[in-house]
Amino acid sequence: MMSSLPPVRGDRIICELPLYFTKDAAVHTKDGFNITVQEACQGQKSGFCKDSFNKTYKATIGVDFEMERFEVLGVPFSLQLWDTAGQERFRCIASTYYRGAQAIIVVFDLSNYESLDHAREWLEDAMRDNDPSSVLLFLVGTKKDLSEPDQLSQMEQEAIRLSEEIRAEYWAVSALSGESVRDFFLRVASLTFEATVLSELEKRNSRLTGDIVKISNNCNDSFKKKQPNCCH
Repeated sequence: MMSSLPPVRGDRIICELPLYFTKDAAVHTKDGFNITVQEACQGQKSGFCKDSFNKTYKATIGVDFEMERFEVLGVPFSLQLWDTAGQERFRCIASTYYRGAQAIIVVFDLSNYESLDHAREWLEDAMRDNDPSSVLLFLVGTKKDLSEPDQLSQMEQEAIRLSEEIRAEYWAVSALSGESVRDFFLRVASLTFEATVLSELEKRNSRLTGDIVKISNNCNDSFKKKQPNCCH
């Protein structure tokens, strides 16, 4: 017999939509969850489980995988993260894991100018197998603690410009100090959860609408067949 899962950690319980890092580079600027999602969760509708994150830095060889459990608006939610290696020799392997992603996080080094250019290349690879209108994009600058103020300011201007171009949400974090790391992943979990619920509700409504149309067509066909018999 499998034991039940432990309760979700207190710092993984999300009741309100976390704010963006900067409004200048945020695709989603609303200050709360979609009302349809709120109503669905209040109605105790569950089954909206997908994706996860890993905030512990370690060098990745090929692909790494982590999962983190959250509770969003009272509904259990597991976020899965496929962490692909950034080395050029792993590019062909990494592309396999982009397909069908709900969220894509492109990471660059705030202390390295060339890193931002490479981020654009990785994004182009990732978007070859994904629909831009159905995936959440995040552009994240790391090693904020290593950047000099002038360099950081210039890098962020370029990053925000790229974010606007690719319709991504920009964040700057520091793995060493932990600055903004937790807030960022809560934001990713919340927006991914909301998108998952809305997608699931849309599928359910489509199935219901399809059933109604099918029934209506059957009734019309039946009426047309019976009509000539009534005239004789």
